[in-house]
Amino acid sequence: MQAITRRLGHQSLRPTASISSIKSICALSDHYYGGDHPRYGSTLASHKGMGHLVRKGTGGRSSVSGIIATVFGATGFLGRYLVQQLAKMGSQVLVPFRGSEDNPRHLKLMGDLGQIVPMKYDPRDENSIKAVMAKANIAKEHGGIMRFIQVSCLGSSLTSPSRFLRAKAAGEEAVLKELPEATVMKPAVMIGTEDRIMNRWAHFAKKYSFLPLIGGGSTKIQPVYVVDVASAIVAALKDDGSSMGNVYELGGPEIYTVHELAELMYETIREWPRYVNVPLPVAKAIAMPREVLLKKVPFPLPNPDIFNLDQIHAFATDTVVSENALTFMDLGIVPHKLKGYPVEYLIQYRKGGPQFGSTVSEKVNPDSYP
Repeated sequence: MQAITRRLGHQSLRPTASISSIKSICALSDHYYGGDHPRYGSTLASHKGMGHLVRKGTGGRSSVSGIIATVFGATGFLGRYLVQQLAKMGSQVLVPFRGSEDNPRHLKLMGDLGQIVPMKYDPRDENSIKAVMAKANIAKEHGGIMRFIQVSCLGSSLTSPSRFLRAKAAGEEAVLKELPEATVMKPAVMIGTEDRIMNRWAHFAKKYSFLPLIGGGSTKIQPVYVVDVASAIVAALKDDGSSMGNVYELGGPEIYTVHELAELMYETIREWPRYVNVPLPVAKAIAMPREVLLKKVPFPLPNPDIFNLDQIHAFATDTVVSENALTFMDLGIVPHKLKGYPVEYLIQYRKGGPQFGSTVSEKVNPDSYP
């Protein structure tokens, strides 16, 4: 825990930089939400204590780990798993949220009494963000910080045709410029109970009896179980400081083509696979009218499940872990294979199961609770 207690020299985030970085980081989507549908990723910063952390207990949820962490995006996909893992070891978690007071309600069950602290904020109000960050000492006027973990995504690039991937790369650049000691996590496409990839595919396949495969589904991806990504973040937070200043590429143990991942989905829901091959230029042409309307109408448009132009751009090229990148193994974690428990949530789409049109994000996952 020594790395958590010490400050990172005199490096700190300026308020303006911290605001821009929060707006550009992911989370936590099935990892993908589309460039025109901004979501906020999980950024974690630990509390600056006085001297050594005060710890007591055996390490369970009723213990005191001495860590106070602010998690942006905590109510999202990855965020909820991160909150659960922090809370079950006795950490206090500050949960910034927007909208209704009910939004973070499900998170309060994950920790002991008073350990999960919802804090309403407005991401467009700088003072509101400063107030949420104050206890975690992120902004310059609150002093230096001890640990800062930025969640980006695999494949992020400033030159990508995808707005989503460009935004992720810009977020990484902004954070590392202000805080070179920050740790950056770049997860691949995340799979889990609330994901927005295999859930969408299964829902589409049940509703229309086929699944479109853009470009024949030949793009290679390295999907990862969301619980493993949360474990990697906690492992970096608890280490001796060896992860500080490093970038980790977090991919699952197996590389799939999109077609092969769709086969796994069909196998799990026990449906005969039916595909329609959609050439990439045709898929872009189908998605283009919505992109044109986005710039002309003063109200938001529905986010399509399949034919989202920015998502098409993001999945047009292979996205796998680089050969010499730091990975799960460098954090002491062995990621799960997808086949088996990580995709069992798709059982709900089988014939005779729960109505497949229900809201998946409200399903209970046993990993969501200590």
